[in-house]
Amino acid sequence: MTHAVASKQDKFTFGLWTVGWRAQDPFGDATRAPVDPVESVHRLAELGAYGVTFHDDDLVPFGAGAGERDRIVARFKVALDETGMVVPMATTNLFTHPMFKEGALTANDRGVRRFALRKVMRNLDLAAELGATTYVFWGGREGSEVDVAKDVRTALDRYREGLDLLASYVVDNGYDIRFAVEPKPNEPRGDILLPTVGHALAFISSLDHADMVGVNPEVGHEQMSNLNFVHGIAQALWHGKLFHIDLNGQHGPKFDQDLVFGHGDLVSAFGLVDLLENGGATGAPAYDGPRHFDYKPHRTEDLDGVWRSAAANMRTYLMLRERARAFRADPEVQEALEACGAVDLASPTLADGESWKELRSDTSSFEEYDVEAAAARGYGVARLDQLMVEHLLGER
Repeated sequence: MTHAVASKQDKFTFGLWTVGWRAQDPFGDATRAPVDPVESVHRLAELGAYGVTFHDDDLVPFGAGAGERDRIVARFKVALDETGMVVPMATTNLFTHPMFKEGALTANDRGVRRFALRKVMRNLDLAAELGATTYVFWGGREGSEVDVAKDVRTALDRYREGLDLLASYVVDNGYDIRFAVEPKPNEPRGDILLPTVGHALAFISSLDHADMVGVNPEVGHEQMSNLNFVHGIAQALWHGKLFHIDLNGQHGPKFDQDLVFGHGDLVSAFGLVDLLENGGATGAPAYDGPRHFDYKPHRTEDLDGVWRSAAANMRTYLMLRERARAFRADPEVQEALEACGAVDLASPTLADGESWKELRSDTSSFEEYDVEAAAARGYGVARLDQLMVEHLLGER
């Protein structure tokens, strides 16, 4: 069976911090040399990627002077022009420098909070200049290890204050940028604020510019909390808040592994691609934004392995897309979906024009309803589950 080759139409994007990760960890030094962002742009373009994303410090080293910054940005722009690559998303590094050890937008130190806001503003200017339309906020240091050291309610006040101010900055400058909050439960902090998609959605509803703020869920982050990532994405879509998505692999609730997409819970990855590409059961894509890979090449790899792993993300996604399309087109799958009642779920519980009054007086819905027959009904989900696995394994 042949598989499609990645192209810019697939909207596959990578962070400079992914292929550029030097593979240092808490127990060991880096195993790879730095990668020039310009080289990353060219190599990813050769592999069929659509674009690149970056933290400010990925592109311009922290503390670089104005002249050096201009030179680096100019080289980066040339690389984008030469390859046709785009920058759909950008973000700010508010977690690496020691000054952020206690937080950034929610730091107890007011001076740190003000510095963080200015750092974001400066990179928002660059993001707008490069054409980015999404700006991600991952609060890696927004949290605590000792509950009494930071009042969470007050910290959320400061978080909201920061995002409200930055949203006003975008609006007042006329930038075509919207924000995406990225949840994560822990690591590097013991407990991080806005740990899940649900927490982030609730927080967003409190913002002054809630309409321009959505979420950027990441596979591994939700699965670290032992949550169902496909369900989280479905709810974000239901709210109209899936502004961006980070794809990778994860083996259950442990440290953030950032594996190649699909190299973890493959069944969940299949369900996710089916949702994004087929809308679950609607047959139409549910999400038209970039398919962004936020992964880390294994520490064991040299640079050749880095580019092989980058290509593996895209190839795995394309194979899953092919399998998901075949699954939805299979008549036996359609029959199994009918049998388990999945199609019936689309029918409103109340009839057209019906209110609680009509329901209350409908004896067939309660007094005469055959509860024994309802209890005895089988839904055939085991059959549907096996059909999914057979398609996933290429047996159908």
